[in-house]
Amino acid sequence: MRIVFVHPNYHSGGAEIAGNWPPAWVAYLAGSLKSAGFDDIHFIDAMTHHVGHDALRARLAELKPDIIGCTAITPSIYEAEEVLKIASEVAPRALRVLGGIHATFMFRQVLSEAPWIDVIVRGEGEEIMVNLAEAVREGRFDEDRRKIRGLAFRDGEEIVSTQAASTVKNLDGIKPDWSILEWDAYIYIPLGVRVAIPNMARGCPFTCSFCSQWKFWRDYRVRDPKKVADEIEDLVANHGVGFFILADEEPTINKKKFVEFCQELIDRGLNKRVKWGINTRVTDIYRDRDMLKFYREAGLVHVSLGTEAAAQLKLDLFNKETTVAQNKEAIRLLREADIFTEAQFIVGLDNETAETLEETYRMAWDWQPDLANWSMYTPWPFTPLFQEIRDQVEVFDYSKYNFVTPIMKPAAMTRGALLEGVLKNYRRFYMKKALFHYPWRGTGFRRRYLLGCLKAFLKAGVQRSFYDLGKHGYFKPVKRDNLDFGFDETRGIAEAQMADWEASADKARKHRERQEAVRAQMKERAEERKGFSMPDEKVMACGGGAQQMVEPAE
Repeated sequence: MRIVFVHPNYHSGGAEIAGNWPPAWVAYLAGSLKSAGFDDIHFIDAMTHHVGHDALRARLAELKPDIIGCTAITPSIYEAEEVLKIASEVAPRALRVLGGIHATFMFRQVLSEAPWIDVIVRGEGEEIMVNLAEAVREGRFDEDRRKIRGLAFRDGEEIVSTQAASTVKNLDGIKPDWSILEWDAYIYIPLGVRVAIPNMARGCPFTCSFCSQWKFWRDYRVRDPKKVADEIEDLVANHGVGFFILADEEPTINKKKFVEFCQELIDRGLNKRVKWGINTRVTDIYRDRDMLKFYREAGLVHVSLGTEAAAQLKLDLFNKETTVAQNKEAIRLLREADIFTEAQFIVGLDNETAETLEETYRMAWDWQPDLANWSMYTPWPFTPLFQEIRDQVEVFDYSKYNFVTPIMKPAAMTRGALLEGVLKNYRRFYMKKALFHYPWRGTGFRRRYLLGCLKAFLKAGVQRSFYDLGKHGYFKPVKRDNLDFGFDETRGIAEAQMADWEASADKARKHRERQEAVRAQMKERAEERKGFSMPDEKVMACGGGAQQMVEPAE
């Protein structure tokens, strides 16, 4: 049985600035399927290789797959739907499968707008995909699909979701097949080396209202640090990887295992062969301030911090549980340990103004991170924050939900003015860095790395791909306030998805009402107990009375 995976050809001008990123999802799925006996697996990375629809159509017709699988984050959902529509035309007998975070939570929307999709895998895909593939191989998928956990599909006019599958408990049992990737294509521009994105843990114990990772992975699980080091060793020795980023939301949460991982890299000499980066919280950096030089010795050279916003008010809105002072201190500590810092700012909230944008710039320059990014506030449609502000959302064209397009319009600014303000921050920050910092600060690796980062920004600027500017008409002779962001205004929320949201909201409301009623009842009873004195030497009956129940006569 032949399985073909496709990574959709979507580009936004955001994270791609630093290079082409290898789709780790296909390595983990392929590894699990091969362990289950499926060895005829192919992969088409349409994004990295810019494979157009006609070329994709020809390739799928040539491969003649039995299963075609695709994944999608929110901005790539329409392209993923198009991939499977093409598959329905050229390989009509193949089972068309969609996975990923957007389809997991928005399956009613997806199945309403793309009925040619046969089935959606909800949640972590390794175990679900194996169960699905075995059912197809044995010719029982149509009969058993309601029994397989973690699926969603159409059955006539009904949209069916089966019981959620459990999370993968044995992460160390997953053996990713990294050989399925064409490694020459995945280059990290700042260092000019091959790049990988393995993971050490899944999940996050924090519940930032704008994030969905904690909902998708559900529970926090950490792999054996030795197993992770084994994987890094394989990537370095067999695939020529020179830089990796741990895909974890916060790999430093479990300090003990993170330290063990670093020690493994040092003991194996991998710290001399590969450099790496992480995303983490500023609180962990402050907690580990005495360990930072040890982390640097292990090869950690780049830390991206979710500082999120300059104003403490915004941090409180996001439930980040960090302070502005902590952000500044974390950056200082990393700089002293010779670890490159990247500060991430979220802009474009309802209260954003030209003055608050200026504030984030001044704060970024005061903190002096090596890199700074201003990301457009983008409310994922399956997060708590989206539900809270849903009435304010005007754009439902998910292809623009990419952190570089201003989805939300601030009350006091146009979207064009917001974009111009963000670009002004970028220009000032990196121009000053390029002239007065990068060429003159440090020697050897530090200077080479910073100049490499500058090269990545300049390359994206020359190609007009930075922040999707070429598609926004930014370079046309028009006022910035009149930029056309190309929103597809025909897009909206499907009735089935809206009904599901309303049902969930009603369920949550009733749950809150029950909780409030219980709290009120407990408070009332507590008040009653305050004025009650227990009679001396009397045995009390159930409920507080002195009269005992008389046993009935036999």
